[in-house]
Amino acid sequence: MPRSLKTVGVLAAGMFLSAVGTAGAHAAKVSPGAMLANSCAGCHGTGGQSPGAIPSIAGKSADFIADALKGFQSGSREATVMGRHAKGYSEEEIKLIAEFFASQ
Repeated sequence: MPRSLKTVGVLAAGMFLSAVGTAGAHAAKVSPGAMLANSCAGCHGTGGQSPGAIPSIAGKSADFIADALKGFQSGSREATVMGRHAKGYSEEEIKLIAEFFASQ
């Protein structure tokens, strides 16, 4: 292989690894609460800002969101879909989700 092609190959590999490293660094900045909240985006919108009839939850207090999720979880708050979702979260996960949406 000519020397110039080797140089191009080494440079391309370096650029690829640099790009992968940069993507990994960005992914590492995603909080556990944000990762858990991704499942809420389908109905409540990205970051909790609903574009439709489903309530927006961005900026609500963490206590309000946590209390609502716990109510859905226990059945003391009427729900259809939210009851099933909330039952899958631990107390710590509810706290992380509530804090994430409160910060939006």
